[in-house]
This record gives sequence, C-alpha cells and structure tokens, in this order.
Amino acid sequence: MKNFRHSLIPLLLLAVCCGGPRSKKAQVQDRPFPKVSVPAAYTEDADRLAYACTHFWDAYLAEGGPTDSSRILGVQKAEVEQALSDYISLLWGQPLPEAQQNVAGLFKAVSAVQEKDPSGQFYTQFAQTAASYLYDPNSPMRDEDLWLPYVSGLAESPLTREDMRTAYRYETSMCALCPRGSIAPDIRAKRPDGRIFSLRGIKAPLTLLFFTNPGCQACKEIIDRINSELGGLVAAGTLAVANIYIDEDYAAWKAYVGNYPKEWFTGFDYAGTVRGEHIYDVRAIPSVYLLDSDKRILLKDAPFERVLESLSLRGFI
Repeated sequence: MKNFRHSLIPLLLLAVCCGGPRSKKAQVQDRPFPKVSVPAAYTEDADRLAYACTHFWDAYLAEGGPTDSSRILGVQKAEVEQALSDYISLLWGQPLPEAQQNVAGLFKAVSAVQEKDPSGQFYTQFAQTAASYLYDPNSPMRDEDLWLPYVSGLAESPLTREDMRTAYRYETSMCALCPRGSIAPDIRAKRPDGRIFSLRGIKAPLTLLFFTNPGCQACKEIIDRINSELGGLVAAGTLAVANIYIDEDYAAWKAYVGNYPKEWFTGFDYAGTVRGEHIYDVRAIPSVYLLDSDKRILLKDAPFERVLESLSLRGFI
C-alpha cells in the first residue's frame, strides 16, 4: 500500500509560514520544493491560511524542471507528494467553496505549465499523483469534494488524452454526489428482526453513516475504534451509528450481525437503493460519513482519523 504522508494543520501552518533550514537530503536533490512564504502583513490566521492556499504552488510551477520516473518538474516525487499532503491539510481548514476554488486554480496553473511544453509529461504525472492522494479509496487524504474541481478540469481540457476523457467524466459525476453541506440521501434499511428504519428517522445530534460488510477486517477495526473511542457518545445518545449493508449476501450478513453493537441502527438495504439508484458512490468498504442532526453531510467517505479530528474540533471529544 502507498505510504501516504499526512500532517495536521497547526503544525503545517508553522512549517509553511516560518520555513526553516533545508535538510541535507533536500540539498542533494535536483531542487527542493519551494515553500510558500506568507508576508508579515498578513496577521490574522484566516488571512494567512487563505494566502498560503492561494499561493502554495506558485514558486514550484514558476521554476520548472524535468519530469521523469523519479521527478515531477525537477522535484523528487516524494517531496511533491509531501507537498500535496500539506496542501490538502491546509485546504481542510478552509470553507469548501474556497478550497474548491483554490484547487480549480491549481488545475489552471498546471495546465499553463503544460501548454509551454506540450511534449512534456508533467500534466499527466501531476494528475496521477494528485489522484493517488485525493481519490484513491485507500488514501488517508482522500477527499472527493476536493478532487471534483481538478477532475472536472481534466475531463474537459484539450490537454487530456482522448482515451481518458470517459473515465474522468465518470469520476466527475461520482464526485459530485453527496457533497459536504448537502442533506444525505435517505436510506431505508431492514433490521435482522424485520423492522424497518430510515436514516432520516434517526434522532441524534450526530450520526455516523457506516457502510460495512460481514467479515471485513477493516470494518472490524473501525467497529473496535468506535466502541473504544466514541462509545461514550453513543451511550449518551449524542452519536448514532447507522450501520448499513448494501450488498446481496443476506445469509452472510444475518450470520454476522451479532458482531455489531446492539445500540446501533444496523440493517441491510433491502430494496437495493444505494447500489441500484447510485445515491451514494460507495467505492470501497468500509465507508464512513458524518452527519449532523439534520442529516447534513459534515464528512463524506472520510478516513476514521478525520472523523475523530472533526469531532474534536467541534468539542465532542
């Protein structure tokens, strides 16, 4: 599995705004990734964050350099990947419309570099690297809402290979489903005893919509973490867990259902709505959404660490 790099926003802001001495490793590379320097005139945290997000890639894209199997625009791939991780962490500190506007601006800037050297591989290499962080279902940095403006640009740009357009257009349509801030599509699920409940009918300040499969080890790990780290919120009624099975092996699910906590809303999508009507794009299991009391989406297909960070920022843990 890819070794994704992740750093928290407060630490990152220090690194971005203050800089620091270059490591010996960076000195021997073709060129280090040039960090954005926020002018001292920007004193408010929100203004510094906005400047850093807007200008994060300026120096990197302006200097240029070769793109090959180990470098992207003259910078070692590992450094570019770290920069992407840092950039995504910064974007998570912004309101979604502003973050998406910054990603759209990044795509335009990348395209402008490629237009200067049409024979180069930078455009394709950078897109592949960005996708591995923002769209790969195994990435702890995945965020379809942030990938949306980039992939929609790829889908329509004349710089994109014609044979990739269909895939990018499909990704665009899928990423547009269930954006953060929208009301989660309702799901009606049947409990093991035959009783039916609906997602919208669950009354709680917060709901964790959890798509699981029986016997899934990654699901089991999240189940254990919910019990150990969020069990108090569940017991207090602050957090409800809607544990939904959306595949077709009912016998396997029924045999496994005793492994789920009894206080959860556990059921299967008996009408096949999620898959059949594609109201959610569940690309991999497990998949976790965090919803507020109105079932508005706070986090979409989020790594569990982001759920914990979000709950912490909101003062729940």
